[in-house]
Amino acid sequence: MSTPNPLVDWDERPAYDQIEPADVVSAMTAVLQESEEALFDIEQDPPITWKGLMPRLEQIEDRVGRIWGVVGHLHNVKNSDELREVYQEVQPKIVTFYNRLNQSKPLYDVMTNMKEGENWRNFDNAQKRIIEGNLRNAMLAGVGLEGAAKEKYNENAKRLAELSTKFSNNLLDATKSFELVLTTPEEVDGLPESSLQLAAQTAQHKGHEEATAEDGPWIITLDFPSMTPFLRHSKRRDLREHVFRAVFTRASEGEKSNRQLAKNILQLRQAQAELLGFETYADLSLSRKMAGSVEAVSDLLNQLRSAARPHGENDVAEIIEFAKRHNAPEADEFKVWDYAFWAERLREVKFDLKDDELRPYFPLPRVLDGMFKIAKRLFGIDIREATGAVPVWHDDVQYYNVFDEKGDPLAAFYLDAYSRPSEKRGGAWMDILIGRSNVMARPGQDVRLPVAYMNCNQSPPVGDKPSLMTFSEVNTMFHEFGHALQHMLTHVDYGLAAGLANVEWDAVEIASQFMENWIYHRPTLKSMAHHYLTDEPLPDHFIDKILAARTFQAGYQMLRQTYFGLFDLTLHSNFDPQTGSIKEVQDHIGAETMVLPSFPEDYFYCGFSHIFSGAYAAGYFSYKWAEVLSADAFGAFLEAGLDDEEAVQRLGRRFRDTILGEGGSRHPMEIYESFRGRPPTIDALLVQEGLVN
Repeated sequence: MSTPNPLVDWDERPAYDQIEPADVVSAMTAVLQESEEALFDIEQDPPITWKGLMPRLEQIEDRVGRIWGVVGHLHNVKNSDELREVYQEVQPKIVTFYNRLNQSKPLYDVMTNMKEGENWRNFDNAQKRIIEGNLRNAMLAGVGLEGAAKEKYNENAKRLAELSTKFSNNLLDATKSFELVLTTPEEVDGLPESSLQLAAQTAQHKGHEEATAEDGPWIITLDFPSMTPFLRHSKRRDLREHVFRAVFTRASEGEKSNRQLAKNILQLRQAQAELLGFETYADLSLSRKMAGSVEAVSDLLNQLRSAARPHGENDVAEIIEFAKRHNAPEADEFKVWDYAFWAERLREVKFDLKDDELRPYFPLPRVLDGMFKIAKRLFGIDIREATGAVPVWHDDVQYYNVFDEKGDPLAAFYLDAYSRPSEKRGGAWMDILIGRSNVMARPGQDVRLPVAYMNCNQSPPVGDKPSLMTFSEVNTMFHEFGHALQHMLTHVDYGLAAGLANVEWDAVEIASQFMENWIYHRPTLKSMAHHYLTDEPLPDHFIDKILAARTFQAGYQMLRQTYFGLFDLTLHSNFDPQTGSIKEVQDHIGAETMVLPSFPEDYFYCGFSHIFSGAYAAGYFSYKWAEVLSADAFGAFLEAGLDDEEAVQRLGRRFRDTILGEGGSRHPMEIYESFRGRPPTIDALLVQEGLVN
């Protein structure tokens, strides 16, 4: 009898503690073969009804997606040479399968007939959206191509997947290969205690067993919890420059360079767009987004840039003037690597606010408790920890169950909170283990309940202290929780439209950015922030400072985001990857948008994983697009009064029932207007950012 494969043979939750890289190839080979056979059987005599066809298609997609999803998740959080090898071996087969599925002419013809048939009027909204989404995806996957064009499209798709993975791996390798070893007190002058503790702990993990926060040695890495405090607090300008340059030149030189990879990715995307009849890849990408057109996105980004520009110029001028008043030599030749340090000094003086004064009030357990309480208040859900009840991939991972107001189970999620630069990719993200579905329900159950992953890269516990979070890390946690809520609180039972399924990509940030607003709500902040030793609540004077500092340097930060969005949009809409220079586009957009010029060797795009190895190609604008909607949505609560408990709960339930609940069953703008009662406006965002009164 053969040994069960833990990647395949799991029912409710994978046995992460048993999965090995060696399981991947055999698991995916078997699953893909079964799915190919199931697809072939359907194509021989395609059912002509929803009930006959769509559940069978969902079963095929779910079977492949959930098992490959586990592999992809482990590739992100437990990266290793062995896992990379098998991932890269299987990935082309996955691409081939999905091309085969999406390019199935028999299935396309049946769904076309459904849409054009007399029974179409009897389909509900979700069914119509699913059929229309499948038809659109099929067209964008090349179902209309024949012969050489189809072969070329499929070849390009495999190559794109391969290059995107390589881009991500190069970035991870470049990030973890850098370390700055500091050995003298003068080299760590200015660093807060938490940063010294983390740097010493990093040194211990890298073989310096004698390292202490007091005496060193200390190691700074490009991992966010290490690098960011260093740039904000180190008094050594030369070392700040060294670290800053390392960040913005990552993966731009040598055998791990992403320069040519980025160009090749753009070339292949443009080729795919042209094969499908689009003028540019941006046109292709926007054909399945809310924004709809390059012009609409460009108008939004330029509108935001125009509003932010004078504020951004004032922000930088204020910082330079502040540095001059403190007789800083760099004030006469201010550089980008000076910005974070002097912005932090100005913030400390202007608001009397320091990160390390706040950290003790934001231990992770307290933050989670406060976050779960606001979710209960708004959405009527109860979240209970069940860590230890299921296998996990690392001892630090926590597990939670979600219940409704009656105590019935709704969903579950894993939380992987801490940075592990040796094996876990940077940034923060939500991902999906399984989605809500009546088709995939176990025997005796009406529906399968959704399970999410929440992944962050915040400061880990140091010594006997819990993870003490910066306010920025608290913001990130609330952001990812918003994504998880949209996946978990859907009430759509069709798996192909539940949660984030079938949702336009520039709508997926609405819930996440909406949740960020609550960390600036005084009662929420007061209830959440308690000192990890004394349990003393965060004093009111700190809360006053946090609220006052919310719009600090908002113009500069808005320009930074529009810079990224315009750069992405330009590369995918007005750039010839055959003859053009990505670096020239970067420099041009930067000069038009940012107040502080960068340095000549800045190749930040070699680390721009959002657009080169993520899902934001010609879609980075989604953050600002959705921020307009999220600010406008929170405006409904402000108008009702945040202290009006009845109104807040009523609006919270409406938000849950519409934006969180309806998934991809309706167009996002229709859903938004169901919540808000009108279309969104940009006004709330400009007020929130302090760009207008």
